[in-house]
Amino acid sequence: MTGRSEVVAGHGTKVFYASTLFGAMSLAAGIDEGRFGAGRRVLIVSTNAAIPEVAVPLDRTPGFAVLRSRFDEVHSWNELIAPLHPSDWRARVIEVPMMERLIRGHLGLDQVDELVLESIPVPPARTIAGLVRDCPITVYSDGLMSYGPTRDPLPAETFRRVGRLLHLDLVPGLTPLLLSEYGVPSTVLTDEAFLSIVREVSATAPDMLGGEAMILGQYLSALDIVTPEEEAGLHESMLRAMTARGHDKVVFKPHPSAGRDHARRLRAAAERLGVRLVVAGESVPAEVCFAALRPRLVVGCFSTGLVTASRYFGLPVATYGTELVLERLAPYENSNRVPVTIVDALLPRLSADGELRDPPPVDLAALVRAVGYCMQADAYPELRPEDVSFDPRYFKRKRLETLGLTAKPTALTRLRRKLRAAL
Repeated sequence: MTGRSEVVAGHGTKVFYASTLFGAMSLAAGIDEGRFGAGRRVLIVSTNAAIPEVAVPLDRTPGFAVLRSRFDEVHSWNELIAPLHPSDWRARVIEVPMMERLIRGHLGLDQVDELVLESIPVPPARTIAGLVRDCPITVYSDGLMSYGPTRDPLPAETFRRVGRLLHLDLVPGLTPLLLSEYGVPSTVLTDEAFLSIVREVSATAPDMLGGEAMILGQYLSALDIVTPEEEAGLHESMLRAMTARGHDKVVFKPHPSAGRDHARRLRAAAERLGVRLVVAGESVPAEVCFAALRPRLVVGCFSTGLVTASRYFGLPVATYGTELVLERLAPYENSNRVPVTIVDALLPRLSADGELRDPPPVDLAALVRAVGYCMQADAYPELRPEDVSFDPRYFKRKRLETLGLTAKPTALTRLRRKLRAAL
């Protein structure tokens, strides 16, 4: 695309941004592979939990200590903009020149050769991109979301600066849609580099009591996908299904942004079921748990951790609750839609009686392209599907009608539907 900035591996300052240890581990893998060249490295970290003040900052988590040497300086975005929340604050247009001077001065950023960001469509990454200007941008993926379309359109002054997307090869053969509408090429971080970082972080992780199986928590209720009671019910149902399979020692890995209520509720459920439940530290990456514990089964809803457990550690995995999430996600453009679609279509499903069932065979690449088109048709017109069977599990009828992918119902058809619903 004309006007796009080229990423040059020079010896000037590189500014990195990360909000999770998983992201920092991905950056470390890229640095070790030589993806960013030499020069001064400044890392900006942020805590994007609903209440950041009660969460452990990324740079104070036990695993970060071994990654710290990759960076010359580490700065907290939360402290810089306090008391404002990183996910909410953006500089107004009239404030941008002033804020840019203040931030560059505070961080000592005279000449920036490259800005490396995760989740660029939303703050704080989008905010940082607008305040550290006039340099190329590299985007690195935050898990399965890289396979979905860009969440929100980017301003021209931002997307023209993006020169590449770095991502883990979580689903071999699947190409990321993220930023592809802007002609941004994607590059894979090698398995070897990432696993080397996992081993390095695992060596310093706190001791964890063993468990035969593991539940990966998320923060679905915080995203308004389900209610807190429904999310607690999902976790308890996962636990019941595990007991039906004979597991009585289970590790629960809560999501760093989920808060502590999930663990409290699941402990109560485990006590009722007679299961020994161990809660892993919020700041310990799921991948470190996989390496240290080697559980016999890993269960979750649609966490990226399910894919890393299977892809990088060869562990048995299963999904639970994806059908409910697919039904509840709104609007259709919700950026979680592609991750849950991939996990649901790719991985075994755990039933309430403890049985594992493989999903029906599907052309995953074609499915993801079709879902991506339905999510952002204007941005990806080339993805419009031709001969695709629109499984109602993944496609909403009204969405298909709006996009002209299926005929709109006649008055008689609508009447018949109403009559069937009333019966």
